[in-house]
Amino acid sequence: MPTRTDAPAHAMPQLAIGRYRLTFQAPAARTTTASLGSAWRGAFGHALKHAVCVTHQPECARCMLYRGCTYPYVFETPPPPDAEKMRKYPAAPHPFVLVLPNQDMLRNDDGSAALGINLFGRANEWLAHIVFALQQAGQQGVGPGRPKYCLSNVEQLTARGWIGIQHDTGVLVPDAVRMPCMPAAPARVRITMETPLRLKRADRLVTPEHFGFADLFGNLLRRISMLTYFHTDTPLETDFRGLVDRAREVATVQADLQWHDATRYSSRQDATMQIGGVLGVLDIAADDLEPYWPYLWLGQWTHAGRFTTMGLGRYRIEDAASLPDPLPA
Repeated sequence: MPTRTDAPAHAMPQLAIGRYRLTFQAPAARTTTASLGSAWRGAFGHALKHAVCVTHQPECARCMLYRGCTYPYVFETPPPPDAEKMRKYPAAPHPFVLVLPNQDMLRNDDGSAALGINLFGRANEWLAHIVFALQQAGQQGVGPGRPKYCLSNVEQLTARGWIGIQHDTGVLVPDAVRMPCMPAAPARVRITMETPLRLKRADRLVTPEHFGFADLFGNLLRRISMLTYFHTDTPLETDFRGLVDRAREVATVQADLQWHDATRYSSRQDATMQIGGVLGVLDIAADDLEPYWPYLWLGQWTHAGRFTTMGLGRYRIEDAASLPDPLPA
C-alpha cells in the first residue's frame, strides 16, 4: 500500500464497533469452534439472502439492487465503482465477525448457548436484518445433524455492560455504537491467540517458529485501514510503510506458540479446506508501543488473518508486566 507524504505519522483509526450477543436454547451438540463457525457463517448467509432478496436473481452482481441490498454488502462486500483501493479485488473486508467460545457453542448448564457477532461501522445500521437472519438460521438448524437453535435474547455490550436490546414485541432498540474505550499503552504486552490465526508472509503461511510481531501488526494495519475505508466516513490515513518498518524492531520477549490444524467444508467449492493457524501466547516489548497500540486494541474485535468472519484470528491483549504467571522458558 503506498505511503501518503501528507498523512499524519500516527493517526488514530476511527472504527465504531457494535458488539452483540445472541442467546439460544440449544441442543447439547459438541462441535469444534472452526467447524461451528463455518457452519454458522454459511447458515447466516443463506438466511440473510432469503430474508432480504426481493428480485430472486441467481447472481447478486446482475441485480439492479446490488449496491443497495443488505446481503451483498454484508457477505460479498464489493468495492464501490469509485473506490480508490482494492479496485482489482472482487471483495473488500466484510463488516462483521462471528464470536464463538473456544471449544464449542454451549456455555451454560441450562442448555443455553451464546453466539457473538461484531459489526463494524455502517454494518450496525443493518442490525435488525442480521439478527433476524441469525434467528432464522438457528431455527433451520446449524452444523452436523442440523441441530436447531431457538433465539431467546439479544444483548449489546455498552459502557454499562451487557444489556438486553430486544423488547417483548421483538423490536430491537440498540444503544449508540462507538469505538471501544482504549486504555493507555503498557510497556510490555501479552497477546493470547484464542482461535487459529492464519497469516501469510510472501505468500507463505507464518508458522510458530517464524512468527513475529510485524506479521500480526502488518495484517492488522491493512485490515483496519480497509475497514475504515469501506465501512466508515473516516478512512485511515497514516504512515503505513513507516509503521510496518518500525514494527519489525519490536522485540519478542517470550513466546509459547503452536500450530493448530483445522478444516472446513466449502459447499461452494465442494471440497474440504485447511483453515489452521497459530495458537498460543506472545509477549512483546518496545521502548514505545504507542504507535501500534490502537491497532492491537481494536484488533481484539476485528480479529486478524484469514477466515475472520467465521470467528478465526481472535486474540486478547493484557499488560504482561501485571501478570503473575510467566510464560514457559
